[in-house]
Amino acid sequence: MRVFIVATPLFDAAMAVKAYRLCDRSGENAIGIHNDFRRMSEAFISPGLDLIEQLGLETFAGDKPLFANINHWQLLVGRPVNVNIEPKKLVCILPASIPADEMVLDKCRRLKDLGYSLALEGLPKDIEENPLIPLLDYLILDYLDPGFSGWYFTARTELTRLKLVFANVPDGESYQRLIARNPQSLFTGGFYKNPITAGNTKLSPVKINALQLLNRINSNDFELDDVVKIIERDPYLTISLLRFINSGAVGLKRKVDSIRNAVAILGQKEIKRWATIAISISLAEDRPGEITKLTLMRAKFAESLAPAFALGLFQSSLFMLGLFSLLDIILQKPMEDALKEVAVEDRVRRALTQKEGNLYTVLDFIYTYERADWDKCSIIMIQNGVEFEAVSRAFLEATLWYHQLLSSLN
Repeated sequence: MRVFIVATPLFDAAMAVKAYRLCDRSGENAIGIHNDFRRMSEAFISPGLDLIEQLGLETFAGDKPLFANINHWQLLVGRPVNVNIEPKKLVCILPASIPADEMVLDKCRRLKDLGYSLALEGLPKDIEENPLIPLLDYLILDYLDPGFSGWYFTARTELTRLKLVFANVPDGESYQRLIARNPQSLFTGGFYKNPITAGNTKLSPVKINALQLLNRINSNDFELDDVVKIIERDPYLTISLLRFINSGAVGLKRKVDSIRNAVAILGQKEIKRWATIAISISLAEDRPGEITKLTLMRAKFAESLAPAFALGLFQSSLFMLGLFSLLDIILQKPMEDALKEVAVEDRVRRALTQKEGNLYTVLDFIYTYERADWDKCSIIMIQNGVEFEAVSRAFLEATLWYHQLLSSLN
């Protein structure tokens, strides 16, 4: 399917993910410019919802609700009722400009009766008389919008029944200020993945052990006996390895209960694959859960994009680039200091610290994709001769890989 799609997390005041928001754009709409006949037809469809219907909501949002934009025309033709997604798992985001006429109100009442929740993005000018307001569950306010202060005052004084969602929260300071006054609200934006620019946090023994294993498996022709010794002194890695080798992903007929046997059965290639993923999860255990997901998704997305960016020979380097792209946050150190803790090739180090080289082009594209900045994504693709289908396929591959990975590790 020709579609840009990403599900961005919505956090609560405890930094736990409570929902996701769907951001999508049809592949027919490159750089926001398309023919009038396409504009009319696309007004009635939501390619992201169609894809989620095919692959299952849990692939993108796990067991959490999904916020999805529904415009005026989509609402009138039956969206999202005609999409096979459980109503209680879907929050329909309506634009503030939607007309509160009787047809729209009838559709919204039906959605509420079926179990859907409704959100409004921004505020209409006539909130006092607007008959749509009583049907709403959420109000989404863009923190970076020039009208934010006025909307926020109105919401705090006149719309206290609605749960607030603050979008585009840029940094940790803004997040902390907002949660101090809005502890029951939800928050989305880049605040949870801001780079660390100062500090030198002492590493815990668990992280030191994980980094030792990571460095060992990234050395040339490592010894499996050395890997066994490191895993055996870490309860998390021991449990993770035994779960993995006894899961359906490996497909053994008999149960393996020895670390030495597990390592011998898997061999160098598979033990490196398992260890890289398990260590990433272990290192990020004391960070927000979304950091682990984002790290692994970036790694696989970058690897899958390698052929599209004519970097097929550097797939493993791109995987490690994505994997280490949040290492400063995971280790709570500036990136230059964090990279001293791991064995990493020079081209990956240069991309992460100096933001240069062909590998960084892919990482910059991934950053842009995560922000759902579809126009800039399209520009980068044109500059590098990247086909739309290749990007769509790569992200879908990464999403399915992560979903399957969770199943095998759990």
